[in-house]
Amino acid sequence: MKIIRLFIGLLMSLFVVSCDVDRIPETALSDQSFWKSENDLKAAANYLYTLLPGMPITDDIWSDDAFATASNQISDGSRLVPATDADFNAPYRLIRAANNLIEKAPLALSNGVGQAQANVYIGEALFFRAFAYYGLLQRYGDVPLILTTLREDAAELSAPANSRSEVIARIYKDLDEAANYLPTPTTLANVGYGRISKTAAWAFKARAALFEGTRSKFHAYGNPATHLTLAQEAAKKVMDSKEHGLFASYFNLFQLAGEGRQNRENILVKQYGVSVTESIVNHNASRDYQTGRSNPTKALVDSYLMTDGLPITKSPLYKAPVASIDVFTNRDGRLSETVAKRGDPWTSDLAIFTIALLNAQRTGFAMRKYMDFTDYRNLRSYIDLPIIRYAEVLLIYAEATYELSEKISDTDLNLSINLLRQRGKIPALTNVFVQTNGLTMRDEIRRERRVELAMEGHRYWDLIRWKTAEMELPKPILGNYFFASEFGTQTKPLLTADNYILVQEARFRSFKPNRDYLWPLPTNELALNPGLKQNPNW
Repeated sequence: MKIIRLFIGLLMSLFVVSCDVDRIPETALSDQSFWKSENDLKAAANYLYTLLPGMPITDDIWSDDAFATASNQISDGSRLVPATDADFNAPYRLIRAANNLIEKAPLALSNGVGQAQANVYIGEALFFRAFAYYGLLQRYGDVPLILTTLREDAAELSAPANSRSEVIARIYKDLDEAANYLPTPTTLANVGYGRISKTAAWAFKARAALFEGTRSKFHAYGNPATHLTLAQEAAKKVMDSKEHGLFASYFNLFQLAGEGRQNRENILVKQYGVSVTESIVNHNASRDYQTGRSNPTKALVDSYLMTDGLPITKSPLYKAPVASIDVFTNRDGRLSETVAKRGDPWTSDLAIFTIALLNAQRTGFAMRKYMDFTDYRNLRSYIDLPIIRYAEVLLIYAEATYELSEKISDTDLNLSINLLRQRGKIPALTNVFVQTNGLTMRDEIRRERRVELAMEGHRYWDLIRWKTAEMELPKPILGNYFFASEFGTQTKPLLTADNYILVQEARFRSFKPNRDYLWPLPTNELALNPGLKQNPNW
């Protein structure tokens, strides 16, 4: 049974908000007769789950890992300051709903609900508030920190933005308090699967702290060690809890076979409906990927190691491909579980994959995650979206540990990313292996993150925090080798001198370091609040 079932119509009426930040009078949102029971608190918390992000189909086309059927304004540098922006407004809708629950919970206490029961839902609201502020921090840096539901005349509506240091501090505080209130996944058990747990709060704190720690380190501000230490500690709490482990099949993580409590790798998921006859909410990932909304690039595919643990530029196992299937020969197993190859089950239009259709999969590579024959036919899918996986926690631990002192022991590697390499069927990463083969530990830790979390919406933000976007994003986008006999009579694309598909030339891509590491605030928000200032050079 899915958690988003009860009181959706009621909650939508309770939490309707305007496009700008918290400008509806309190009387329009408050319903003193509602907050009477634990069911009321649960219904209010259930609404927060409806605001979890959906499938990150197009997030990776902002980066060098994916390309759609056409350029986008983020990767080509052509975007303008928007009048309104859901990436700014939607988090504040979530923040208001979370604030409302936190404020109204005492009404349920006065009606006989126990403090421990109420604290669980307060903990969920604190988590969601932190989740929303993290999305704002990533994009905009300094933003208004709103911790109460506001009346029309609230002073906060014309106040300057809070500093990013204040915002990240509040994120940590909310997550720490949430973790104190929330149950473990074991306590939630099958009946509570999908609800926010204690380990979800720790894992998300680790994500936020790694982002801010590495961003402050490579952008040279603040105290990176403080954040990196918090990231390392929070990740280790999840690891030491023994509540989670890696799922045996990487491919099935993104299929119906990976759903439910039996998959202990999932820490936070967005749940979808059960079937066409029990359809609460669905997505259409199979069709989206088949029609080319996001296609892997050569840069991503090339980052997968050979089975000897070496990159293609160093491994004697690597041979230039003669046929499309050769791209997958002697490679990290996660490559063939992420990118479609000849012989894979595909769609109802083409039951077995042969070669990409270049009018849709313009890179000549096609996505395999979330592809399902039945979902494609039904035009809807109910495969749950893993938002936080245990694999990410292991990656956070390794990266935070390394960046704190720019070294990491083999013991810590074995506790973390070597578990991922084992699942990918490639050799363990050790300090001796790095030194012997002329590699760098930082690059190999980052490589592991790139391939493990491929096409899951992380790459663009990694380039932002590492301050490498200015180097990587202006590069040309290349695709697969053009196998003329396999691509057949399709319209021949533009090719490089060595016969790789040239999807987008470097001259059509741009990243301005003095501007693009932060996003522009919407002009409507600047007009509504004169205290807000536009981010530099927008």
